Amino acid sequence: MTGQHEEPEARRNAPAAQADGTDVESGSAAPGGQYVEPETRPAHPTPSYVDPSQVDPSGNPVGDVPQPYYPSGAPAYGDPNQSGPHPQVSGPHQVPGAQSGPYSVSGGPSGPYPQVSGGPSGPYPQASGGPSGPYPTQYPQGAPQPGQQQPPYPPHPGAGPGDPALAQDLSSAQLLRQSKRAPQTGWRKAVYLATGKTVNLGESPADRRRRELIARINQPLQGCYKIAMLSLKGGVGKTTTTATLGSTFSSLRGDRVIAVDANPDRGTLAQKIPLETTATVRHLLRDAHRIRKYSDVRAYTSQGPSRLEVLASEQDPAVSEAFSEDDYRRTVTLLEHFYNVVLTDCGTGLMHSAMKGVLDLADSLVVVSSSSIDGARSASATLDWLDAHGYGDLVARSVAVINSVRPASGKVDIDKLAAHFSARCRAVAKIPFDPHLEEGAEVELDQLSSATRLALLELAATVADDFPHAPGRNRRV
Repeated sequence: MTGQHEEPEARRNAPAAQADGTDVESGSAAPGGQYVEPETRPAHPTPSYVDPSQVDPSGNPVGDVPQPYYPSGAPAYGDPNQSGPHPQVSGPHQVPGAQSGPYSVSGGPSGPYPQVSGGPSGPYPQASGGPSGPYPTQYPQGAPQPGQQQPPYPPHPGAGPGDPALAQDLSSAQLLRQSKRAPQTGWRKAVYLATGKTVNLGESPADRRRRELIARINQPLQGCYKIAMLSLKGGVGKTTTTATLGSTFSSLRGDRVIAVDANPDRGTLAQKIPLETTATVRHLLRDAHRIRKYSDVRAYTSQGPSRLEVLASEQDPAVSEAFSEDDYRRTVTLLEHFYNVVLTDCGTGLMHSAMKGVLDLADSLVVVSSSSIDGARSASATLDWLDAHGYGDLVARSVAVINSVRPASGKVDIDKLAAHFSARCRAVAKIPFDPHLEEGAEVELDQLSSATRLALLELAATVADDFPHAPGRNRRV
């Protein structure tokens, strides 16, 4: 070794060998000086065809599927019943053939009693397909029998999308705690306010009665309900009853209420509320072709503090034309498009021309009588006249009002008067004497006594009880 890089001997002799055509690796020369690839790779073996029907020692067909190639031979596996390649042992030291505890268990039963093989598990023989106990199983009626498919959940009786019971379960009355209503009058209200609204004794019987009457007054109403206020004798408080009844309706109901003065002899209904316009029913009929909306009608009416509107009758003494049946029909036909309750204050007579139109279109009739004998006789004569002229059905659903226009009725028994009219009318209402109504001025409900206000509530509730029966009722034309 000289310390310099020396090329291998084979690499130094390679050019000489290639020059004379000698194979470097095999040492053979190629004829004609051509290059011959050295045979450094093993020759490909000759393909052999194996019969697929032949099998190897392990039972697999030879040549069916490609077999893996193992340079050092196929590995040898143990028993396939074992869970791994190594013998199964329970720890690091194997105890061949030994038991795992001090007591040996050799295939016997695990308890003190012998094991019963193939027999029943109880003292009684088990019948094939029958019950497992000594008594036959009783199934309730309607229950699924053995072998029948039972639904996952039993159907709830009546349960469905439109079941009213389900909707009632979610109502406010069912979900919210019910509290006592605050008292509105009497000593209960005084205690409630004196204790800072901490002691609530609830409503008094009078408060409950008043609330029930208001609920009846506010019954739903379809269309326009027309009430005729009638009396044969003057001075019995018919116009005052019209104003107070209309004010009660308008102060408690949310819809529109109007009172029409159909008295052909210069009625005084417009004097019961503050006057806002001088227009009368004549002006309304003259401009009927211009009426398109409620504000157009409102220009011809006056409205009181209770929201009651009044359409006045003609007040000019120079006008000689009477309020006719056709005028009344045109007036009601126009008003029923904008008002839900129409009260008509009729004249004292029954023979004037407008009366026929009033009775033909009325849904209900209120006959007003005083607490005197002559007033009661006049009211009874009014009912007789209506029965004689074909208005018996209107009499049957009418309401009689006994109005006390004086402080005391004297010797007249009001209860007997009420019994007389209750035999002919649907109901009877009694209005006590009230100093505010005796004045004859504008009516203000706040100025009335509690007894009078309660009587008006009962009258309005009695009239409103007929509201649900008004739609579809046959009327005269």
